[in-house]
Amino acid sequence: MNNKIVRIGALCVLMTTCAFAQQKDSLITKNEKKFDFVDKAIGIPIKDLDEVVISDSKFALAKEKSGKVITKITSEDLKNNAGQSIATILNSVAGVEINGNQSAAGKNLGYYIRGGKNKQVLILIDGIPVTDASGISFEYDLRLLPADQVESIEIMKGAASTLYGSGAATGVINITLKKSGKKAIQGNAYINAGTNNTAFTSKTGLQDFNQGFSVNGNVKKVNYFASLNSTETNGMSQIAPPNANVSYESDRFSRINYLAKLGYKATDKLALDFFGNFDKINNDYDAGFDNTGSNDTNLNYSKSEQFRFGFTPKYKYTKGEFVMNSSFNKIVRSYHDFNSYSKTVGFSQYESRSVNVDAYNKYEVAKSLFLVTGTQYQFFDMNSGTPYGNIAKENAKFNMIDPYITGVFTSDFGLNVNAGARLNIHSEYGNQLVYNLNPSYDFKSIPLKILASYSTAFVTPSLYQLYSEYGNKSLTPEKNSTIEGGFETQLLDKKFRLNVVGFYREQNNFIGFYYNPVTYKGNYTNIDGTNKAKGIEMEIAFALSEKIKWNSNYTYTQVDEALNRLIPKHKVNSSLDFQINKRAFFNVNYQYVDSRKDAFFDGNSYKTQNVVLGSYQLVNASIRYELVKNRLSIFGAATNILNANFVENVGYSTLGRNFKLGLNINL
Repeated sequence: MNNKIVRIGALCVLMTTCAFAQQKDSLITKNEKKFDFVDKAIGIPIKDLDEVVISDSKFALAKEKSGKVITKITSEDLKNNAGQSIATILNSVAGVEINGNQSAAGKNLGYYIRGGKNKQVLILIDGIPVTDASGISFEYDLRLLPADQVESIEIMKGAASTLYGSGAATGVINITLKKSGKKAIQGNAYINAGTNNTAFTSKTGLQDFNQGFSVNGNVKKVNYFASLNSTETNGMSQIAPPNANVSYESDRFSRINYLAKLGYKATDKLALDFFGNFDKINNDYDAGFDNTGSNDTNLNYSKSEQFRFGFTPKYKYTKGEFVMNSSFNKIVRSYHDFNSYSKTVGFSQYESRSVNVDAYNKYEVAKSLFLVTGTQYQFFDMNSGTPYGNIAKENAKFNMIDPYITGVFTSDFGLNVNAGARLNIHSEYGNQLVYNLNPSYDFKSIPLKILASYSTAFVTPSLYQLYSEYGNKSLTPEKNSTIEGGFETQLLDKKFRLNVVGFYREQNNFIGFYYNPVTYKGNYTNIDGTNKAKGIEMEIAFALSEKIKWNSNYTYTQVDEALNRLIPKHKVNSSLDFQINKRAFFNVNYQYVDSRKDAFFDGNSYKTQNVVLGSYQLVNASIRYELVKNRLSIFGAATNILNANFVENVGYSTLGRNFKLGLNINL
């Protein structure tokens, strides 16, 4: 579908619903005043609901009973960060570094949690693992998913292979998509637009557009949700000019997303949920890794298409619940490369398929103890065709079957224990056993919870590392072990919250690339030795008043030299929220990122040079105002207000001062 058609469609929905919303404005305002008066007159207290998390047990668990410090980004948090990408929102979480979130929209992203990289961070969508089986590191591309389709996000740091299998070595990012509401039919439409400048440009024209709409509802036993999103960004070159006065061509990023969900409540105990989505990215990119700009041409472009569908039945019974998450995922990536030196064009295409079936059961053994038992089956294959070689899917495939068990004990006197084990049975190498032990104690007499854990994890070799022209079928999984300890406290009638966690991680069997300068050939291999990472993560939240809240976090990460690339040793995020009145919200936030190490290929000497990227600071602000409560709102955002000139990746452009405006309608 043409992006312009989507934009016009969103505008039409907005225009028609604005009239409807304005008609009800006066009534709503009057009713609000009546309700406000009643609330004050009878003194209704405002109660905070107990926050619930699911990432460390796969089932809803009160956060106070969890032995992990799990960061939850709620729907309200996402609303207050309107206009931002998922990568940018995640980048403000303690212990998380999403490299590339401040670069051009089409720039590849790097995920760094606790000294680990992309392949050690597992991403879930509605509890189902998502990967690109044709990628070198098996990671999922977060650029495929718009924040507007997301309801909430949980981030659990530390090894979690016991519950989630391969890839969950340093962290799990569990993304929950939006669902249907309670009414028979309701909807949402939004549009926002902004500038797209570097620190060296000051264009006032709008070059960053995001728009979409959704419709959802609940009719008797059937619920549904459908949405369409379109994003288009232009005006910025991915590669950084060596001279600020040089004019480089802009690299376009275009994305369209379709999502549909259908649920059927067959009985009070049995619910059947289906989903399907299609995501497509068209992206211009630059191939000049030597930072000369020689390949900054619009003849380099790529396309990514993702198709997912799945079925999730849930059955509740007297003492438990059975869930089966099943999905099929197909991703096709293609690259059109132009070599400005040889004046030749190369075409590459990668295609992968993934199947996931995770059936698990929660059984309440006693009031204070439940067991989660399950078996997960995963199948992957890929094929590719490039100027350098081909991979056939008949050869490049493997599967995994993982039985696992986890026990969760919670008590009235404060002791909580989460422990479990998983056996990975892989079609291409020996079995792998992982386990975890996570005790915590919540003191009832004082507002203090202490926690500790020891967890092991593994990362399987990717299909590319096993079967490509550089592959090695003798590779074994990377192994990780993590120990952590910390505390959480709430003071001043829960207005002040502080949590501190320290961790130590060891990594073995690291899969690296060995190049033989004699034979001019290379292949992937397991590197002997142990790589270590350690650090501290601290979060502070303080409600200065009913209207003003301050949230900050600090991360310290120290890693061995082999892991020390693009990972800042120190990182600070600080945010001040001001609820001006019932309809107006203002936020200002600050971020400090310490210096990092990087490397680039010198096109003159044909050697790789190590560089140190300088530290940088960013100041952002946003404001949101509800013209009609819960129906019509507008927002404005200013990013990198001080127009800091910094580098995320050597040779690539970064965003300067930019502005964005948006409009949102709820039906």
